[in-house]
Amino acid sequence: MDPECSRLLPALCAVLVDPRQPVADDTCLEKLLDWFKTVTEAGPSLLLLQENPCLVELLFRVLKAHDPRPRVLSFSLRLAGLFAAQEDCFQYLQQGELLPMLFGESGPLGGAAWTAPTVRSGWLQGLRSLAQHPGALRFLADCGAVDTIFSLQGDSSLFVASAAGQLLVHILALAMRGPAEGHPSPQGCDWPACAQKIVCHVEDSLRSTATLQVTQALNVLTTTFGHCHSPWTQGLWVRLSPLVACLLEKDPIPASHSLVDLLLSVARSPVGSSDCGLWETLAQTLSHLSPTQAGPLALGILKLQDCPQALKTQAFGVLLQPLACVLKAAAQAPGPPGFPEGATGDSITVDTFLSSKSACVGLLCQALAHLELLQLLVGVALAHVHPGSGTCGHTDSPSPPSPSAPRPGPRRPCFGLQWQYCASAMAQQPPPVTWGATCVRSWQAVSGSSERPWISWGRCLRGRVLKKAFQATLRWLLGSPKAPSCCDLDPHTQLFLGELLPVLRKRLCSPCWEARDSGLEFLTQVTRHWGGQAAFRHALLASEVPELTGQLLRDPESYVRASAVTATGQLSSWGLYATPTGPEHPEVQQESLFTELLHILSTDSEGFPRRAVMHVFTQWLKDGHADVAEDLEQFVARVLQAASQDLDWEVRAQGLELALVFLEQLLGQPGSRCPYAVALPEAAPPATLAQVLQALCRVQLFEFALRALFDCDRPVAQKSCDLLLFLKAKATPCGGPQEAGASPDVVSVEAALQRWQAGEQGQPLGELEPEAVMAVLRSMDLEGLRGMLAKSSDHMEKSPQSLLQDMLATVGVLGENEADCY
Repeated sequence: MDPECSRLLPALCAVLVDPRQPVADDTCLEKLLDWFKTVTEAGPSLLLLQENPCLVELLFRVLKAHDPRPRVLSFSLRLAGLFAAQEDCFQYLQQGELLPMLFGESGPLGGAAWTAPTVRSGWLQGLRSLAQHPGALRFLADCGAVDTIFSLQGDSSLFVASAAGQLLVHILALAMRGPAEGHPSPQGCDWPACAQKIVCHVEDSLRSTATLQVTQALNVLTTTFGHCHSPWTQGLWVRLSPLVACLLEKDPIPASHSLVDLLLSVARSPVGSSDCGLWETLAQTLSHLSPTQAGPLALGILKLQDCPQALKTQAFGVLLQPLACVLKAAAQAPGPPGFPEGATGDSITVDTFLSSKSACVGLLCQALAHLELLQLLVGVALAHVHPGSGTCGHTDSPSPPSPSAPRPGPRRPCFGLQWQYCASAMAQQPPPVTWGATCVRSWQAVSGSSERPWISWGRCLRGRVLKKAFQATLRWLLGSPKAPSCCDLDPHTQLFLGELLPVLRKRLCSPCWEARDSGLEFLTQVTRHWGGQAAFRHALLASEVPELTGQLLRDPESYVRASAVTATGQLSSWGLYATPTGPEHPEVQQESLFTELLHILSTDSEGFPRRAVMHVFTQWLKDGHADVAEDLEQFVARVLQAASQDLDWEVRAQGLELALVFLEQLLGQPGSRCPYAVALPEAAPPATLAQVLQALCRVQLFEFALRALFDCDRPVAQKSCDLLLFLKAKATPCGGPQEAGASPDVVSVEAALQRWQAGEQGQPLGELEPEAVMAVLRSMDLEGLRGMLAKSSDHMEKSPQSLLQDMLATVGVLGENEADCY
């Protein structure tokens, strides 16, 4: 331990046990524990206690306190556990009876502080750290700690209950090390006493009629088989599997979710490959659980490596049953062709599933969420399914159902959350051409509507629902195949677009800003992928979507304005944006968009639209947009001038990104360009260094970058440093311009930089000479500055010594009474 930290420890321990001093917050105590853990892992804990007796005194004084504060008591319990993890230190603390006083019945267990969950949690965590050697097992047995852990499994705090179960697993694994780690007998006659006690407790819990106790036992076993892969776990499963199988005979099955987790954990462990009876238990569980409960188990079975084919077939039928039920009801037929026989179950099962629209949606999502995985694992393609027509009984004038037909569900709209689930599930599936009929029929069965899903979704008023619908639609569009003989879209997708764009136009005019925002985001994404497809371009230009997008640049909601900026920038890059300026002035189109975006950058009161403008301008520069090619330097100069005056650090940082792209292009390293943009001439040779520096001075890039070098926001300064280092590296091999003439006058530049560094950034640099700028860059330690910026702002004070000083300073123990930001 650092000598200065040893000097501060006694004062800190005195503060922690003094009830008159304010308690340090949990964050400081957690950091203090992390530091002690690092110290104990690096060296002997016994030596640490001997050199710092104040630590042992802290533990004694906390125990003797009449009314110990819960956070300090919890800290002390965890700290004692860290020290006792090493066996020699454990024996040292045992000599003074300190450990029994902390963790035994005479300690916090009988006090008022035990009612605080943080104390119970600290007690468990302390024992978890302590239980690392055989001496700890004897201590746990002598002090009765195992019985207390049993009771904490049912604690009202979920964190405490979970920690208790995990500690039981840890103690069981510790007890089974050594001689018992081979193949102990299932009867347990040769098991260690501590392990025998835990296993007997699990057996009693499995026999209990209380669901809570059964759940606790199943959770302990799930963690055991998930983390312990030693041979003794096989004997444990042989001993307990009959009790687990007996749970299937109860009605209802208790703790079904925990039972599923246990069976899958055992199947994934080495026990699963050696116990053939496990597969029979899994098959019985699939048969006894309800379809909703059996879904996760069936999915887990399909992911197992060495699972019998018959069991996989059974699991596949369980996962397919919800979709089969919905389609059976939609077809009003004995069963849709293409499904395994009996997939839908009897009519009572179907009737129960389809008693309400919410049940239909939930079941449909359960099937759809796994269809893609099923196709890969089982090799069954959903394209083989050909459902009939009809709608799940949700018609305006339903006819009386037959006795064997499912009852019509109530005529009420699906709730927004259910629509989101359905959209999310359908978005995960393959494109419409391969499964469109099935999903559309299923959607009609659930929604009671004969419309296609995307049209129904377009009428949703909930913003989140519509967002999910657009995401699903985008997945459909991007997954659709190309036409066989050309690079354009296939006829199915073109028809899809013809119906989709009117819906999108309507959403862009919605009074709900979330709907407008989601529509713009969807337009941006689909244009980015399909901007070069002739069918898409024709359909989009024939609609009013580009014009509406331009109008939304003046939307009252800043999020919508930002999305409109991004959408118009993307449309303009592909030549799809048309400003409503009239046919008599077509040449004003691109200039008017640039001017409007520049106006947004200079005057918008919200940061989101301004950031979006900078991203669009940077992309335009990369793509060689028409406005960029027309006058490259004027474009860069105007953008940098606006960005330099912005108060948003992200705008300034993006301005440096644009400056870097401009510099790379001048040096002959342009990025990829959009094929529909007016590109800069690719064949032009890279400019000489002198020409590059003169161009940088003309657009005032140097002043922008040097001012950003002293920006109060670290990300901006980092980007500026990287930009200047890039230029410095490019200029060094070529030699500086000053080599051809006299030494440049850099006094005025250095004076201005000193003023900027002092915070006086109002003074401009004025007209710069390239030679002076390069001389200043060579004289600056940019590498050292970048290293300093890469460190956190509190790297000078982020240390254990600083932590101790801060904790003491908050109570006025230190003379300076100063605290840093750690």
